[in-house]
Amino acid sequence: MGHNGGVTDNTATPTSVVTPDEAGEELCCPPLLRAPLDADQAAELSGVLKALADPVRLRLVSIIAASVDGEACACDLPEQLDRSQPTVSHHLTQLTRAGIIEREQRGKWAWFRIRPERLEALRQALGA
Repeated sequence: MGHNGGVTDNTATPTSVVTPDEAGEELCCPPLLRAPLDADQAAELSGVLKALADPVRLRLVSIIAASVDGEACACDLPEQLDRSQPTVSHHLTQLTRAGIIEREQRGKWAWFRIRPERLEALRQALGA
């Protein structure tokens, strides 16, 4: 049952925030079109791009970013994507590991929001 079904209290104090190891750090690289990347920089950038190179993950980023409060409950996402909860959870984990979204546990439910600084760093690395 979704978070609006009365199963959990959405006003509860968050119990934990899970962010990737690179939280708060810039993306690895100089702008791609201005300087050659070394092997480590290319590997890091490709990992972030790989996380986004999936239609379900792109939709997740879009849904989360477009939500009224700038965050989305994991309980609502399977229905919006017409995917199973384990599938959505897998995709959310990949996006979290890449630093694109962050996860916050509130009672029973996990909530996700975009890390705009990470997307901005990606934009800058692509020279866009």
